[in-house]
Amino acid sequence: MLEGLSDKFRKVLKDVRGHGALSDSNIQDALKEVRLALLEADVNLVVVKDFIAAVKEKALGKEVLGSLTPGQQFTKVVHDELTRLLGGSEATLELKGRPPVIMLVGLQGSGKTTTAAKLAVHLKGRGRNPYIVPADMFRLAAVLQLKKLASEARVDCFDSEGYSKADAVCAEALRIAGIKGYDCVIVDTAGRLHIDDALMDELKTLKGILKPSEVLFVADSMTGQDAVNTAKGFDSAVGVTGVALTKFDGDARGGAALSMRMTTGKPIKFVGVGEKIDALEVFHPSRLAGRILDMGDVLTLIEKAEATLGEKEAKELQRKIKKDSFTLEDFKGQLQQIKKMGSIESILSMVPGFNAVKNAKDVKIDEKEILRVEAIINSMTMKERVDPSCLNASRRQRIAKGSGTKVSDVNKLMNQYQDMRKMMKMMRNSGGRGMKGLLNRMR
Repeated sequence: MLEGLSDKFRKVLKDVRGHGALSDSNIQDALKEVRLALLEADVNLVVVKDFIAAVKEKALGKEVLGSLTPGQQFTKVVHDELTRLLGGSEATLELKGRPPVIMLVGLQGSGKTTTAAKLAVHLKGRGRNPYIVPADMFRLAAVLQLKKLASEARVDCFDSEGYSKADAVCAEALRIAGIKGYDCVIVDTAGRLHIDDALMDELKTLKGILKPSEVLFVADSMTGQDAVNTAKGFDSAVGVTGVALTKFDGDARGGAALSMRMTTGKPIKFVGVGEKIDALEVFHPSRLAGRILDMGDVLTLIEKAEATLGEKEAKELQRKIKKDSFTLEDFKGQLQQIKKMGSIESILSMVPGFNAVKNAKDVKIDEKEILRVEAIINSMTMKERVDPSCLNASRRQRIAKGSGTKVSDVNKLMNQYQDMRKMMKMMRNSGGRGMKGLLNRMR
């Protein structure tokens, strides 16, 4: 996610922090590099000029130049301006009406259909009872796709079979939603390969019927400035209230994200960060700015962990740690929870300083390692998982054969497990002081 831009910013800030004192000259040099980094990231030229001017004005102020840590102050200025560029604060959904309607618009192939299902999962996780409406009569495969995704997400989907026009679908779906008591309606509309009058006329008609509280423009973030220009076209014709960027996890440049708010005036509300049905995140400008500058995103990491590991599971894990009864079965369970949070690299990218370590030491993240560990544990009997001390040489050979691995892999897992047990014991004996110290350093 924005790796290219992050790498360049990290290098610039490292050079700035290397100066004992900041001057007009080295700030100008740093801003020149920042300007090039933003332009290479396909950020709108007007946006780049505004950003550079704002950073320059604040960086040359007494508060930065007279600071004991000018490099850190400069980093703070860049972070604050990046946050402003991205929208300042989180833009929440406006769910008004009975029921409130969210209308998704955008070009064909931008990811509207998948986003509709992901948004339903997101709202369901927050206590809502969403209803998905397939109103893309132009691409009939979209209806079948949305029905399948709705089934996977375990949310209801309007049956549009027998309908040929989107306005009739929306009118009937809205009537049913009112009768059955759905508290949110998500409408997937048709797209085209490019903006045309027929598409815009249809969207205007649907908007008149649905009276949506939100009209979200869905864009492929990897298209950069094209996405920004298209958003302006949709906003001019239909009226857009916010933006959802798809394929954000594969966007190494960041041009769309960094240009969208300043160019269109519309906030980014969601970003798609993977192919899974739950891979949709609320967009937090400050958190993304921190990730670009390699300051991490601990808050999102904590939220993912809390959403994945329920309160009951968390208390049970805490009890096992206190009683020193953490087994290999528990270890496997924790690995499965981690998998639900996303890829290992995406999780580690939220840890402050990870990107610098990754580049310096060329750390390679092997996603298959978790599958290998699970295979080894699954090849054990329940007795062996609960009491690994019984794993003699013959048992380890049997486990390696059953899991398609080597005995050395089994031994490596056991060493990792014992190291984890030792760490938990240290935390328990310190009365939690070790963990408190870690959290204090992260604040």
